[in-house]
Amino acid sequence: MDILSRVIDDIEDAALAARLQHQLDNKTKPRGSLGRLEALALRLGIILGTEAPLLQAPQLVVFAGDHGLAAHGVSAYPSDVTWQMVENFLAGGAAVSVLARQHGLALTVVDCGVRHDFAPRPGLVIAKVAPGTADALQGPAMTEAQCRQAIDNGARLVQGLPGNVLLLGEMGIGNTSAAALLMSRLTGLDIADCTGAGTGLDADGVQRKVEVLRAVLQRHPDARAPLQALAALGGFEIATMVGAVLQAAAERRVIVVDGFITSAAVLVAARMQPAVLQRCVFAHRSGERGHALLLAQLRAEPLLDLGLRLGEGSGAALAWPLLVSACAILREMASFDSAGVSRASAATVV
Repeated sequence: MDILSRVIDDIEDAALAARLQHQLDNKTKPRGSLGRLEALALRLGIILGTEAPLLQAPQLVVFAGDHGLAAHGVSAYPSDVTWQMVENFLAGGAAVSVLARQHGLALTVVDCGVRHDFAPRPGLVIAKVAPGTADALQGPAMTEAQCRQAIDNGARLVQGLPGNVLLLGEMGIGNTSAAALLMSRLTGLDIADCTGAGTGLDADGVQRKVEVLRAVLQRHPDARAPLQALAALGGFEIATMVGAVLQAAAERRVIVVDGFITSAAVLVAARMQPAVLQRCVFAHRSGERGHALLLAQLRAEPLLDLGLRLGEGSGAALAWPLLVSACAILREMASFDSAGVSRASAATVV
């Protein structure tokens, strides 16, 4: 079945939510005293459909692709860094590699459209649509067929992964530009408000980047529906992520969203199927300009705010222990009744 035609059940189980809230309120603690960890536990219980949520075989997937638009100097780094960083991920030397090892997260790198041929090896999935997208300033970044192929690749990838958690990561020189373009087009916000320094552009570099991106939007005035915008503006790794998000949501997996680029992929997926947001946990608010505005558009409250702007899935990996703790509180913390602990008197509860 075409993943785009699948209907995701968007009705939360109100009875389950009530039971989960009652369970949290009756743990041996003042009501609400674990703050946002309680809201996270409630969300995870609803996503997984159980009062005793257990996160199993978490999969951190880094989606990689190159962008034709990078030729216009929208990044501080050359495009070769994309494939070089893929090799670094696979060798275990990148930040996300270190964090994945630390937290026991299975790490998979997906070549969605890198301008390089990789030798097959464990941990690498080849799902290359083409060696990089086309230059979006000259024409669509992808054809409609390529865009659908990338989405289908992402869906098939998730179908083959174990576990009930998908943590999103990405790598692609130029992909903050693609994310900013998608954000601007799908939200109506001015491109200047969506565009940041990316890999480290100075103020003049950011201004040039904004001018290039504004020209790209003017080049594609009719690409306004989610799929049209995705095909016109790129990139392959974002489109593959869109398919992965749709599939993970359909399978009722927890989707841990990393930073700006992964949030842009979720934006596209949510404009196609709004119910996917019910399956998402947003890991952090990145230091990339535009991410706070994008999170506001998605009505998302991230778990962390550490000024991160690396990408790779690093923020998702850092937030992971909070999800584990939230589930453990639901499963293992005693209730007042089971522990024989006296409750607060009714007169003092506010």
